[in-house]
Amino acid sequence: MASSIVFINIKGEVLIYRCYKYDVSRQETMEFCRKIIATKEAKEKPIIYMNGVSYIHTTDGEITLLATTKSNTNVAMIFNFLYALIKLCKSYFGEFSEQQIKNNFVLIYELMDEVIDYGFPQVSEPDILKKFITQGGLKNDFESNQKLQVALTQITGSVSWRPPDLYYESNEVFIDVIEDVNFLISKSGDVIKSEVIGKVEVKSQLSGWPECKFGMNDKLQISQSQESTSYKGISIEDIRFHQCVRLSDFNKDRTITFIPPDGLFSLMTFRVTDNVIIPFKIYANIIETPDQDNPSIPKSIDLDLNVKALFDRLLFAQDVIIKIPIPRNATNVKTHTNLGKAKHETDKSAIVWRIKKIFGDKESKLKCEIPMIPIKNPVPWTRAPVSMEFQIPMFTSSGLRVRFLKIVDKSGYKPIKWIRYITKAGDFQFRI
Repeated sequence: MASSIVFINIKGEVLIYRCYKYDVSRQETMEFCRKIIATKEAKEKPIIYMNGVSYIHTTDGEITLLATTKSNTNVAMIFNFLYALIKLCKSYFGEFSEQQIKNNFVLIYELMDEVIDYGFPQVSEPDILKKFITQGGLKNDFESNQKLQVALTQITGSVSWRPPDLYYESNEVFIDVIEDVNFLISKSGDVIKSEVIGKVEVKSQLSGWPECKFGMNDKLQISQSQESTSYKGISIEDIRFHQCVRLSDFNKDRTITFIPPDGLFSLMTFRVTDNVIIPFKIYANIIETPDQDNPSIPKSIDLDLNVKALFDRLLFAQDVIIKIPIPRNATNVKTHTNLGKAKHETDKSAIVWRIKKIFGDKESKLKCEIPMIPIKNPVPWTRAPVSMEFQIPMFTSSGLRVRFLKIVDKSGYKPIKWIRYITKAGDFQFRI
């Protein structure tokens, strides 16, 4: 896989060089530093092929982490390893900087001997590595040797992300389905773009070695299930799982089976583009009073804006912010609203309408009187889209619902399960 791993500073100087195979020479690596790093071309291409060598690199701050290879390797795996190595370094000595690398170069070499073997990544979990690779060293006593033996057994096992012998008096699982909804609505009300980018966050506080089965209203999963269900299936795309999920089971019957890490982790990310539920609708009425000398330039603008919450009346949206761009030469803007507060913020060239809470099936209204001051070389007003920010607890625009979470452990305990849904505004815009 990787022939060498190299840490390079902003000047193109090599800070750490670790060779695992000898098909790529140090001179070839230095040529990359001279031609690419020193000439500031590294950010343009993360993969560079030069003289038979593939240079795969990523930059964090002022440090470039480089992997070299001459073989036809899995580039996505190398990038994933480079990101994991940066995360590992940050977990040990805080920031990923030149000074910290120089101060901890012995530790970094020791880590690199453990996380990669003959160019192939091994274990990169910080919690596991910290049990036997420490900055202060281990005491040479029986207890330390026992801990080292447990850590090594865990690393060489099939589940490196979960330590053994966990115990909680109260076994609980918290599931958060968090969605960012992206919408672009035309002036006529037609949907130009609609998508949901979501993730399932899990906080596990479970004893022992539990095996979990997670089910949602995925259309393909419901169609392959033998049980009768009232859940309406949705089409889920671009699913990406945590390493604990057994991909063989998912590819076979869409079953999400996993042994969870301890604590908080992201079980999966996904995208939905079909039948996305729009939570808000904006209606705008704009009257421009033209200037007598230049009819294409408004002398004043009267703007009426109605915001309709389309979700269930038992739900509510909080921290709602509506940004309405207006001309830069607007002055003495007067606003009237039946909910929240609206203010002309000159630094943003917009009227910003802030509402603490909106309940579902409610309509909020805003009236604005926008006078203009004369300016030299005026240009017609280009109406930029109105944008929104919000959070809606217990609502999903994708329609995703958790059907079940089954947890089986040999001790037979019954865990407490908590499920929460949150929808947030991503790129949420209406043209006016």
